[in-house]
Amino acid sequence: MLKLSSKIRASKENVKLIRTQGYIPAVLYGPATENLPLSVDAKEFKKLYDASGESTLISLDAGGKSHIVLIHDAQYDPLSGDILHVDFYQPRLDEEINITVPVEFDGEAPAVKDLGGTLIKHIQEIEVRALPQDLPHEIRVDVAKLATFEDRILVQDLPRPQGVTFLREPEEIVASVATVENVEEELAKPIEEGVEKVELVAKEVKKEEKEEAVAAPEQPSKEAPKKA
Repeated sequence: MLKLSSKIRASKENVKLIRTQGYIPAVLYGPATENLPLSVDAKEFKKLYDASGESTLISLDAGGKSHIVLIHDAQYDPLSGDILHVDFYQPRLDEEINITVPVEFDGEAPAVKDLGGTLIKHIQEIEVRALPQDLPHEIRVDVAKLATFEDRILVQDLPRPQGVTFLREPEEIVASVATVENVEEELAKPIEEGVEKVELVAKEVKKEEKEEAVAAPEQPSKEAPKKA
């Protein structure tokens, strides 16, 4: 099991100062765990996060006590890409939870290699249900079965680890191969600007710039994983 050390911090500690010292403000919480403000080494966390994602249990040391947790959320600065805050969620190990995991594509589709088509990834992540210790890091799918433009890989075709339930319709398309003409037609359609999203990012940046000795959030920044 991957391990990470943390430091317990005061809830009113200056989070900007914490970041300048090479640490990331964090919070530990769970159904049987009181919210505990923490800080973690930024370099160590990034290394672990790349390996674990958000569906792998890790051992988090906080004040000399080990907690089995999931990385439930990592907030990023929209401009620099730096991690601003992390949520660690300590689940009950005897209760199934719902969580989203990435779908990774392996191999090469014959319809791409031999027919000159373009691989279309309709689903790149999927919500699953399982006990915390059974959660997959990712779901891998081999696209070698896509030999023609009519072939499809469906949710029901995905390899399902033991103890895991997919929370998508079995007949939903995961991957297919389209002709170049069809792809070009899609790309030629007018693209609407995500005005609301742009405005939201701008507000977040402005808020971060104005932040003056503000304590890290006492409450988790993201809703806890749903119980089955």
